[in-house]
Amino acid sequence: MKLLIKNATLINRGVRTQKDVLIENDRISRIDSAISAEMCNVIEAQDYYLLPGVIDDQVHFREPGFPYKANILSESRAAVAGGVTSFMEMPNTKPQSLTPELLEDKYQIAKGSVPANYSFYMGASNDNLEQVLRTDPKTVCGLKIFMGSSTGDMLVDDETVLRQIFSKSPMLIATHCEHEPSVRARVAEYKERYGDRATAQMHPEVRDREACIMSSSLAIELARETGARLHILHISTAEECDLFDASRDLSEKLITSEACVHHMYFCDEDYEKLGNKIKCNPAIKSRDDRAAIRQAVLDHKIDVIATDHAPHTVGEKSQHYWDAPSGLPLVQHSIDIMMDLVSQGVFDLETLVDKMCHAPAEMFKIKDRGYIEEGMYADLVLYDPHVVKSVSKANLAYHCGWSPLEGQQFHGSVRYTIVNGQIVYNNGFILPVAAGQRLSFDR
Repeated sequence: MKLLIKNATLINRGVRTQKDVLIENDRISRIDSAISAEMCNVIEAQDYYLLPGVIDDQVHFREPGFPYKANILSESRAAVAGGVTSFMEMPNTKPQSLTPELLEDKYQIAKGSVPANYSFYMGASNDNLEQVLRTDPKTVCGLKIFMGSSTGDMLVDDETVLRQIFSKSPMLIATHCEHEPSVRARVAEYKERYGDRATAQMHPEVRDREACIMSSSLAIELARETGARLHILHISTAEECDLFDASRDLSEKLITSEACVHHMYFCDEDYEKLGNKIKCNPAIKSRDDRAAIRQAVLDHKIDVIATDHAPHTVGEKSQHYWDAPSGLPLVQHSIDIMMDLVSQGVFDLETLVDKMCHAPAEMFKIKDRGYIEEGMYADLVLYDPHVVKSVSKANLAYHCGWSPLEGQQFHGSVRYTIVNGQIVYNNGFILPVAAGQRLSFDR
């Protein structure tokens, strides 16, 4: 198996170069200015950017337990349609991934069936520390702790248990940070005050900034006290951004953070139009918060960009605000959103590649992925900046069949997605190729 990409504009380690890339089997074997096309399949990429495949460190694919919302195969297909070649999926399924055996069941579902590379988080509860300590950190992306409840009922709200997990777990700890007592008190207050008159526009007041700041501050305090490797997910407030050190050096950085595309793209002004479609936890907040998160990415206070892809059905999201679940489907459109921000001058293309490809590979210590270099796995995206694409139900790959971006036009589109040397997405078509491999980690 040989595949030759000719004349692409390669983006890697902050540098743009015009190169040919030769792929043999599942690896990049040669990068040069002119490679002979003998005995190769060839992609002529003169008008395309060549990017490393996106590594999304936070998705919810809903399997097992919620087949009407999504499954691992359907959302993996949506991922590669959007240039995401590797994903890390969350444990709040049914059953929840609270033992190594239940976690392994999810790996077996993905094995030999999905087009994208995969890893699954172990879940934490108030009473499964023994199971957490049985989990091999070399084979699992990390441990997920819901310090505030979100979709489902996973929650670790006992500070004694949290301190034990932080002090004893050898794994990277990824946290959802919202102060649960505060959220519950605000929900009760707003239900009493507004009842059925409550709308999604109140969501950033119900799940307010103070709940996020309190919980993130506690997580950081525990990490500093215990020396735990902490990664705080989906930062949503300006104040939280200031909790992190401004450093790009991830080799020694023990406390890191993530921004999600929706917190950098939408703000509270969008609830009037989109309502429950952008209801998520933590809530999308103000224009100022959005600006602060964008700046924190540029300052390296925020280390990676992901989606928190979380599909629900149209019927579920159409319910009254109190009943509509939180979460929105995004994994097919994270590059589109970020490229739109690039076109607006918010970021440059090199920052996109750094935060969505390089940094997750470094931070999670993923073996041989995240870069376009000889010897690396051939996880690649060819992106055409010259076309105009409209998001519509007809071109959505999500099982749930909807997107908050419907009707929006993007200038540019993913043309090819390559996973482990195999083309899995080609000009609008998701190919029936189970190219995905289980991610492994250098820890």
